[in-house]
Amino acid sequence: MNILLFGKNGQVGWELQRALAPLGNLTALDRHSTEHCGDLSNPEGIAATIAALKPDVIVNAAAHTAVDKAESEPEVAALLNTEAVAKMADAAEKAGALLVHYSTDYVFNGQGNKPWTETDATEPLSVYGKTKCAGEEAITATCSSYLIFRTSWVYAAKGNNFAKTMLKLAKDREELSVINDQFGAPTGAELIADCTAHAVRQAKGKPQLSGIYHLIANGTTTWHEYASYVIETGRKKGLELKVSRINAVPTSAFPTPAKRPANSRLDITKFQQTFALTLPDWRIGVERMLTEVIG
Repeated sequence: MNILLFGKNGQVGWELQRALAPLGNLTALDRHSTEHCGDLSNPEGIAATIAALKPDVIVNAAAHTAVDKAESEPEVAALLNTEAVAKMADAAEKAGALLVHYSTDYVFNGQGNKPWTETDATEPLSVYGKTKCAGEEAITATCSSYLIFRTSWVYAAKGNNFAKTMLKLAKDREELSVINDQFGAPTGAELIADCTAHAVRQAKGKPQLSGIYHLIANGTTTWHEYASYVIETGRKKGLELKVSRINAVPTSAFPTPAKRPANSRLDITKFQQTFALTLPDWRIGVERMLTEVIG
């Protein structure tokens, strides 16, 4: 199996290099790659790469993910999240390849308190959400063999993340304020990558499994509860943290250019049943990540 990975150095892409390697011959690219184009700002180059390499599986872990920045540069977000994805989908179909792509809970309006299912109507609130939604539509309209995984609240031990930020602030401050009216599930890049590899094994050559799937860790929390868990776990692992109070505040306390969905719950029933996996509680991955970060 020949696998082509775009976005190799992102949070999910980094873990995908490890998870996909046992499946076959892996070519991993990013926007700085020179032998082949891996830069989504060059859609024609992306299509040419696919035509030249003729992969069996294409995994796109590259995207414009700067949610607030997208509000001030909508053309760039559309180029990376929609136009390049449309070109990739067309090239994947011509190559007869399975296309794996990652999307987001931001395609929904964030209302209500029930987990979103794959068949719920999309209504993105932000430029980022709109461009990701359009990317999904380009794939479903073009590809006969594809997997779109919507995920949310993604973190990894590599690079910066919310948990690391909370621990850093907790060392220096006695009091923190964290949002308590947004609901979701912190989901590790490692989990996403491992589940992707498992799904690719099952879906290759089975276009009937094509579709949109929600892929997040099990359970629901808020950013406030998440921060409290991180700080409590950090203390158990021996960190000396100054913080003594974590205030629960509404989203309005931290205004941002892009509107965040309050309800980022995603129903994972379809993924679990289709691929015969049980997705773990969000705390398991977070604790494992903290063990790696703290030592």
